[in-house]
Amino acid sequence: MNVQRDSRDSELSACVRKMMRQYFKDLDGEGVTNIYDMVVANVERPLLEVVLHHAEGNQTRAAEMLGLNRNTLRKKLTQHGIE
Repeated sequence: MNVQRDSRDSELSACVRKMMRQYFKDLDGEGVTNIYDMVVANVERPLLEVVLHHAEGNQTRAAEMLGLNRNTLRKKLTQHGIE
């Protein structure tokens, strides 16, 4: 299936598409499971780090920026070992 980039597509979406295509190419026919969990695990930590840095360490502000409850953010920070 060839999905063309829509003019409304973000650079982030294009990057994900490119990396996922490369991931499947690198598999070279090997089976794969849990792709969703793998992608979330690889995207969530840097997302949290960058947003928290942008919020100057203010978890309440970072949670608002992310659209998360502050307690949910704290749980995710703990899961990823981010202080």
